[in-house]
Amino acid sequence: MSLLFQIGFLEVSIVNLIDIALVSVLIYQVYKLMRGSVAIKIFLGFLSIYLVYLVVNAAKMELLTIILGQFMGVGVLAAIILFQQEIRKFLLIVGKSSIFSNENLWQELLFWRKRESGAFNVTPIIEACKSLSGSSTGALIVLSSNSELKFYAESGDLIDAIVSKRLLISIFNKYSPLHDGGVIIHNGRVKAARCILPVTERDVPAQFGLRHRAAIGMSEATDTLVLIVSEETGQVSLSKNGKILHNLSFQEVRELINGYLTGEDLDDKFSEVNKYERLKSLNKITEV
Repeated sequence: MSLLFQIGFLEVSIVNLIDIALVSVLIYQVYKLMRGSVAIKIFLGFLSIYLVYLVVNAAKMELLTIILGQFMGVGVLAAIILFQQEIRKFLLIVGKSSIFSNENLWQELLFWRKRESGAFNVTPIIEACKSLSGSSTGALIVLSSNSELKFYAESGDLIDAIVSKRLLISIFNKYSPLHDGGVIIHNGRVKAARCILPVTERDVPAQFGLRHRAAIGMSEATDTLVLIVSEETGQVSLSKNGKILHNLSFQEVRELINGYLTGEDLDDKFSEVNKYERLKSLNKITEV
């Protein structure tokens, strides 16, 4: 162990500094995951009880120490039960960030295949959105570049048809039995309609309804780009990684969708850096 410096009896090494840095990053990521949800209040409650336990233990208050000690003894199990949604989201984030989440990984490694681009002609989607927006017809479209999302597709009605303007308009027609739920599109094909999508549990602005909450929840749980057409205002929005850009022009929608399908990093467009600049100029971006 390489010793850097010593503070009294405390010896600090390079490993200690790395350990502290990694723990700091982990705590910050956990905070970001729980921020805006009721879980952060539960976490602060647990932390408060633990601090009280340390104080009463140091003060030799035996009765309180025994009571709180029993509570802390089952703390891990209680935390798993109370934070099951947050733990699930954390594992989903780790899973979708891993190289092993790529379905074509082993084929690429074994056969040296060059990964094919998931891009396709998005004009039918844009034209359909124009018609749906003009008639104030709500729509929820999930675009996936690297997965067929079979788990979510099987929650609805499987279609597996080539994307077309007429097909999308027919699906989201208010009198169509398929208009509820979301449509999943992968590799230029409508895989399924009337799909049940996960709804975010975070606080969202009052202007967003259930359709927007489902879009945000889907973008949190999967590496997808979700398009929303508001039934109330006809405005078009896009959601990715739990953030949403709203009131977009159709040219912006086209550019963002093409960027996502070709593997372009869209984080800058949904990032904190651009949030306030775009909010002032366009009033289009909202982070939830």
